[in-house]
Amino acid sequence: MAPHTPTSPPGPTGPGSPQDMPPATGQHPLDPDTLPQPIRDELLAPDPAAIDTAAKELRDGVNRCPKCGSTEVRHRPGSDQLICLYCRHEWAATRVEEAFGLGEGIADLLGTQIASGARDIAADAASLRSFKCGGCGAEVVVNTEFAMTARCHWCRHVLGVNEQIDNGAVPDAVLPFHIRKDDAVARIRQFVNKRRLFALKAFKDEFTPDNVVGVYLPYMVVDARGSADAAGVGEIETRRYTRGEGKNKVTYYDADVWQIQRHVDFTVDDLPLESSAARGNLDTRTNTLNVINTILPFDTKNAVQWNASYLMGYTSEKRDRDVQHLMPKVHDQMLSIARSRMLPSVRGYDRGVRWERERIDVKGTRWVSMYLPVWLYAYHQPGPGGGLLHYIAVNGRTGETMGSVPVQQWKLLLAALTIGTVLEALALWFIAS
Repeated sequence: MAPHTPTSPPGPTGPGSPQDMPPATGQHPLDPDTLPQPIRDELLAPDPAAIDTAAKELRDGVNRCPKCGSTEVRHRPGSDQLICLYCRHEWAATRVEEAFGLGEGIADLLGTQIASGARDIAADAASLRSFKCGGCGAEVVVNTEFAMTARCHWCRHVLGVNEQIDNGAVPDAVLPFHIRKDDAVARIRQFVNKRRLFALKAFKDEFTPDNVVGVYLPYMVVDARGSADAAGVGEIETRRYTRGEGKNKVTYYDADVWQIQRHVDFTVDDLPLESSAARGNLDTRTNTLNVINTILPFDTKNAVQWNASYLMGYTSEKRDRDVQHLMPKVHDQMLSIARSRMLPSVRGYDRGVRWERERIDVKGTRWVSMYLPVWLYAYHQPGPGGGLLHYIAVNGRTGETMGSVPVQQWKLLLAALTIGTVLEALALWFIAS
């Protein structure tokens, strides 16, 4: 008998059952309540709200003294003050939290709020930009791939990329340097001297203060509100005992096993996230950039409204990561924070807790783009795969110092063998005595 060939059902259908067919256009409007939870939440979430934090200097392109109008403005080292080199007037830029209420309302955050400097970066923005000096009218080229400020070579006016750049990379705020260069160099020397015994000779010989550079690194500083749920098992030990003799002894324990659940509502104030892909690359096989995280925290509450004059004398980097790129990091960090908030309530489980299910719900975030000050010393150690780039970093506000020092492997091996020999001799002495 010939095999039966099924006939197609009447009417237009796609492969499989009729439920695979797309709905006819205009006949069935999309009902968010019928969609899966993650998609429904995304559709119903409010659109990102904009916070206008643009400084006056970003609008006219000129940083002027508020007393005499001169553009010869500099940062006074060791303080948050600006000083006019013409009339000697001193002042401090407005703190962004005070100016825009960024320290308030965290417990009521809903959706995503983005400050002016944290807007998405245009994909077609060029690195080489021409700027017309607001002081004398000359045109100056700034390579924004490496710097966010320059000086007019005619009138010495400070040029910031300001609002003239269309890629949204201008920060909302800057946290000025407090630690001077000579102080940073001394801290780095002290850090290296404590490790000189095993340090690579070339590293010690080539160290020079000229290679210590003050750099403003781009960060996103995030306020957030969320909740978290976790479920798992916890154990409380009730009895401990041993079985066997000599080398065959085995320790056992009895425990009560509990099913536990926890829920926590919490807020996060000023969570810093690297907004540069290069600085966020923590591949320890090629660099030691992770040392920058060890010099946290920064007193971001004291950050002032963006003013290019704070950047004179320092290098700077622009951000290349938007809110959408950094949102997964926010979720990870908030889940870690939630775990720490739950920890005090499970300390009674002396055998520990194993979380089997976790869920984080980020209800609202507020994003501000900020420059944070770091003194950096870099040293490239040749080796396979391009070698390793070592960094020593100093927090430009607190002076906290951490770094990576290349070592001579033969010295470490010799020290290990020496210590091993001494321990072996001590062990034999104790046995003999």
